[in-house]
Amino acid sequence: METSRSSGPLTRGWRSEVRGSVETSPRLAFRLRITALLAGLSASLLALAWLGVDAWIAGAELPDVHPPTSTLVLDRKGELLRPFTVEGGRWRLAVALGEVDPEYLRLLQFVEDRRFRAHAGVDVRALLRAAWQWATQGHIVSGGSTLTMQAVRLLDGRSTRHLGGKLRQIRAALALERQLSKDEILTLYLTLAPYGGNLEGIHAAAIAWLGKEPGRLTTAEAALLVALPQAPEARRPDRDRGAAQRARDVILQRAQAAGLIDGLALRAALAEPLPRVRRSFPMLAAHLAERQRAAHPGRHRLRLTIDAELQRRLERLVAERVQPFGDKVSIALLLARHADGEVLVSIGSADPIAVERQGYVDMTRAPRSPGSTLKPLIYGLAFEDGIAHPESLIEDRPSAFAGYVPTNFDREFQGTVTLRRALQRSLNIPAITLLDAVGPARLVARLRRAGARPALPNLSPPGLAIGLGGVGVTLTDLVRLYAALARGGQAVELREIKDAAVGSGGLGVPREFSPVLGSGRVLDARAAWYVSSILSGVPTPGVARAGSIAFKTGTSYGYRDAWALGFDGRHVAGVWVGRPDGAPVPGLIGIDAAAPILLEAFARLGPPTPLAPAPPGILLASSRSDLPPPMRRVRTAASQGGLGSAPDRPEIAYPPEGARVDLGLSSGRAADLVVKVRGGVPPFTWLANGAPFSRVPFGRSARWTPDGPGFVTLSVIDGQGGAAQATVFVE
Repeated sequence: METSRSSGPLTRGWRSEVRGSVETSPRLAFRLRITALLAGLSASLLALAWLGVDAWIAGAELPDVHPPTSTLVLDRKGELLRPFTVEGGRWRLAVALGEVDPEYLRLLQFVEDRRFRAHAGVDVRALLRAAWQWATQGHIVSGGSTLTMQAVRLLDGRSTRHLGGKLRQIRAALALERQLSKDEILTLYLTLAPYGGNLEGIHAAAIAWLGKEPGRLTTAEAALLVALPQAPEARRPDRDRGAAQRARDVILQRAQAAGLIDGLALRAALAEPLPRVRRSFPMLAAHLAERQRAAHPGRHRLRLTIDAELQRRLERLVAERVQPFGDKVSIALLLARHADGEVLVSIGSADPIAVERQGYVDMTRAPRSPGSTLKPLIYGLAFEDGIAHPESLIEDRPSAFAGYVPTNFDREFQGTVTLRRALQRSLNIPAITLLDAVGPARLVARLRRAGARPALPNLSPPGLAIGLGGVGVTLTDLVRLYAALARGGQAVELREIKDAAVGSGGLGVPREFSPVLGSGRVLDARAAWYVSSILSGVPTPGVARAGSIAFKTGTSYGYRDAWALGFDGRHVAGVWVGRPDGAPVPGLIGIDAAAPILLEAFARLGPPTPLAPAPPGILLASSRSDLPPPMRRVRTAASQGGLGSAPDRPEIAYPPEGARVDLGLSSGRAADLVVKVRGGVPPFTWLANGAPFSRVPFGRSARWTPDGPGFVTLSVIDGQGGAAQATVFVE
């Protein structure tokens, strides 16, 4: 008991601590509860604040994030032919990240926004640093705007120099990051950044200041294009090269200090000269580009079939050749591949912006008088009908045709000539004689089949005068016609849009016309080859050797239009020379004005491609004596004493009696012989050596496959029992 009463100091201290802890535990618990309550309240306030900020950001009104960009017309390989400005006359060319030099992108983010890939639209550290520098030094030392904020400012167009504008920019930048990816935001900046004057975006800047696409830049060029948007007017190289160079060099030195480039690259970049002038944007194939842009208003990129390098080369040729003609004459040139119809060169005028030349008129599409350029089709129809051969004789003497009295260009007459010589010398009387035989309406029908749209005067029916230019056609129409001649008589649709499907109207022809225009056969292969062989021997004005190009010239009445059309085994081309207003140009003739340009254009293509070989069924004759007697002179109704109507009884038009026809049988090729009949009444029954092989209800031609080479007697019987026969040799 004594022990329990005499407790020591340690015992008393312990008890005192216990009593204190017991006494203070309610207070501690209270404090803990208050702390928890405050923590919860703080979290709630933060959550509410965040929700408020989130709603504030979500409620931001963003401008259109798809600003309009210039329509770009490209060539077949993607090279820029001609861009067009957007509203306000600004050059704003669309660009993709993959089309921009990677070194430029690295420099841009290093200078403008090093944490671009990490922040949510606003770089807080950059803003605080910029504010501190402004407060301590009294002026702006570095900007705090991110690339996202700059993209917002460029989209919005309003000032951000005051606090309200800066807050609006921050809010929109945070909202923009929620709507677009980083790459999309960067592309937006690259499209809108100002580069001085009416230049917007890296694509326009690279072309205007450097004369190149932005895909491959030197280090110095990349640094210059990074520096320009910071002060686009003050640093324009054409106005203050010193300011531009200083800004560029600062960026280069900073990049070297940060290890982005080495010392050697820095020295080379610092020594690189700056551009002195702003370059013009390309304007190749100006009229074609404008026409196709108008035809496709919803497309921002149009890829044409044009070859930019070839277009540039021939535009220089046209600009050189137009000078001697004076300041009111223009030149148009069209060149295509006749195998697929793709237009490689289209020159609507010698200078699209020359007012005195009326350069704004696209003379590839203007209806003009074709002069003598339709004569090859007239001859081809005569060959197709079997009434003539290139070596057949025809009269070139004063003649009248139902009151129409044509004369030759030189007012002289050659007497009796072969058709080959008549066409090569472009004699008028033989051409009208043949047109009278084949019919003007048929000539117009074949023109339409080639894809042309001949305009007849006063909507009158076609007459014989159309053979000498009394009809309106365009250079494009004539190139279509000569393309068909080059393809063995088969029509071809000219195409100007690279990704346009064949048959979809590549020249902008409405679809409802496509079954009629430029479809089917213009001439049979045999007739087309005869025409080509004649045109390949036309005397040249000394630029190209005879036989390399098949071509024909023409001059319209009153020396208003000079033409030259031609082709080799790959290309077809046409040249027009004259005044767009239709005024006469004394002394302007096709052989002197247009032919040298045409032949020089072919020369600039490289070595000519040989013309197509002769098709089966050609009647080979080097002179008139090699022809069968009925073919030695052109057979027309007038020459045989008729009155212009077809004979009552049938007559084998082809092959003529005694002909020797090469079908390629000796080489083992299977080939058909095309036989044709004139006169008579259908249906027609055809026989070979007495054995029938075809009965044609309405047509006047048939095909026969021989067993082998040798003589064969062909017979035809019409619906009234009339008959005709011819013995020929096939080989």
